Amino acid sequence: MEKFDAVVIGAGHAGCEAGLALARMGHKTLLLTLSLDAVAFLACNPSIGGTAKGQLVAEVDALGGEMGVNIDKTLIQLRMLNSGKGPAVQSLRAQADKHRYHQEMKKTIENTENLYLRQGEAVDITVLDNGDKVVKSAVGEEYLCKTIVFATGVYLKSRIIIGDYTKEVGPNGFMNAQHLSDALKKLGLTLLRFKTGTPARVNGRSIDYSKLEIQRGEEFIQNFSYLTKRKPNNKGVCYLTYTTPKTHEIIKQNLDRAPVFSGMIKGIGPRYCPSIETKIVRFADKERHQLFLEPEALSTNEVYIQGFSTSMPVDVQKEMIHSVPGLEKAEIMRDSYAIEYDCIDPTELLPTLEYKKIKGLFFAGQINGTSGYEEAAAQGIIAGINASLYLQGKKQLVLKRSDGYIGVLIDDIVTKGTNEPYRMMTSRAEYRLQLRQDNADLRLTEIGRQVGLVSDKRYRIFKKKEKDLQKIFSFLDRKVKVDQNIKDFYIQNGENPPRENVTIKEMLKRPKIDAFKINTLLHVFDEFSYEIINEMNIIIKYEGYLKQQREEIEKFQKNEKIIIPSDFDYKKYHGLRLEAVEKLEQIRPLNIGQASRVSGVSPADIAVLSVLVKKFNEEKKDKK
Repeated sequence: MEKFDAVVIGAGHAGCEAGLALARMGHKTLLLTLSLDAVAFLACNPSIGGTAKGQLVAEVDALGGEMGVNIDKTLIQLRMLNSGKGPAVQSLRAQADKHRYHQEMKKTIENTENLYLRQGEAVDITVLDNGDKVVKSAVGEEYLCKTIVFATGVYLKSRIIIGDYTKEVGPNGFMNAQHLSDALKKLGLTLLRFKTGTPARVNGRSIDYSKLEIQRGEEFIQNFSYLTKRKPNNKGVCYLTYTTPKTHEIIKQNLDRAPVFSGMIKGIGPRYCPSIETKIVRFADKERHQLFLEPEALSTNEVYIQGFSTSMPVDVQKEMIHSVPGLEKAEIMRDSYAIEYDCIDPTELLPTLEYKKIKGLFFAGQINGTSGYEEAAAQGIIAGINASLYLQGKKQLVLKRSDGYIGVLIDDIVTKGTNEPYRMMTSRAEYRLQLRQDNADLRLTEIGRQVGLVSDKRYRIFKKKEKDLQKIFSFLDRKVKVDQNIKDFYIQNGENPPRENVTIKEMLKRPKIDAFKINTLLHVFDEFSYEIINEMNIIIKYEGYLKQQREEIEKFQKNEKIIIPSDFDYKKYHGLRLEAVEKLEQIRPLNIGQASRVSGVSPADIAVLSVLVKKFNEEKKDKK
């Protein structure tokens, strides 16, 4: 029997981050995957990032993760979404070369000390009396370890559905996991059944690009990873098109053949990324729906039709696609399909992502009921860090909602649960102006360093950024003489010229003037990088709002600091409503703040609970 400190089951985006974190923190780790060809595979859209998701990638990177580094290596187009809006909702999105993304991540894993990549199917888990675990594979191999991270993605008893055709396989036809679901049930976990899907891929040579709107990348923007210093190389181009009334009519005429409505699909699908047939029914008043055509890689002609996911029969899919401008003669290379899979109820996990009933078992990614590569990677790195801290006998890491989108994501799923595939959105983060794409390192790199994951190189870059920010802020009190050039500058930018000399900070406070425009005129920030200038610009522009949000965070953290003892018995004390007792017993929140976010627990319950916890602690103190 081979011995490891940790076994990570699954090598998708969650498994890769978990495995790398454990190995980089010094633990002998087995990364067990159904197929080596599926390591970090982009099974659905060939992209990383997007609204709120870009923030997650930046946070994974700031903690010492790999997703940001890998997408910077392999992107073929980079854009900043919502650049015309405020910084709270701006997010990077990159088109990936999906083949190179997989290859580069696999190469990184293969060359990481302490990390052992192995193809095999985990079929059973045994927990020994001393707390050690044994992972058994389908071919009879057994691996002894102290901790396990389950990162199985959408492979648990998965099946794809296309019309009335079904097949028990994973994404892209990869082998699925047939037995691990039963092993999880034996461990006491509750299983749910969810569903997602992916659109068809068409041959780029058969697309009429003259009918499409071109979507180019950008060069003068930040990268995903703070380690990346080169500009993005935008080799790929995306295109925009729309469904038509004919598309909608084809779908309506064939709804009786749609598995999502016929009852063939039992799993619950994502509300925020529905199939095209669901969109047509749910938003019947909309005349058209936006579609993006995205290249899958530079080495193939396959093009992904984002926004056109369906499980319709193939003949209907063909009609639907050919009704779209630019796709009238499109050759389908891969059919669209829906996929159903097992996942767990995430309320059975602690905010550390450890299973409440058995120490040393951690869960990350789509097995926790989430959707998306970025959400998976975010959970993967936290599960990996906490599995390492568990092995070291140290206190595990819990990111607060005020720390990052990762904190929001994990708090949401373990406290409230989810009845559909959970997707991160900026609207879920109440402190999103503080949790921006640009400042993830300022929020989280010190935390990553403290737990032992942030490398010396990354930490040096972080400390230099801190130093550069301190220096650039020292320039803001410099006086600028208001001569004719300055007056003309104000007028050209739609601002009234000042009558007296001004500081650079006062210039920045004008709504239509930013640091980049000032630098073009005065060259005062020439020594600084784009990232430093942009960071300073945002902080000054939103100074008042940021101060207000910091005050809100301070109030929020008061309740987060009131710890609920693990042996607190909710049933023992009077004053809490029965529903609140049941919900609190189920979730077992770590503190009053988390308790206040449990569904079914009212503000009155929280007021009573705060008193009871104080009383409980005083009683324990008296007994000592």
